[in-house]
Amino acid sequence: MFRYSLRAVRPATTSVNVSAYKTQQHRLEHRGRTFHFVSYEAQVANEKHQQVAMPPTWYLMLDGKRWPVAEQAGEPPETAELERQFGVWLDEHVFFAEPAA
Repeated sequence: MFRYSLRAVRPATTSVNVSAYKTQQHRLEHRGRTFHFVSYEAQVANEKHQQVAMPPTWYLMLDGKRWPVAEQAGEPPETAELERQFGVWLDEHVFFAEPAA
């Protein structure tokens, strides 16, 4: 016959850091197309996966992939300014056009 001694399992004392970062999304109609931009929090470097550290960044979501657009710095701009900045980026990187003056 076996005898078992039961011990209480102590909860883990390791704390879990939860990010306070709030992801933002923005859709923009530009040149007759709709574009979806999403902000992501900073990413720490991970040598194992060959990933470099990234600051909080806006990404263009396109064809199931994300493309870095702009680093987030300071307070977020007003919606009109954000749309203007995204429009300039789209003209330069997607439509390869000269930005409007």
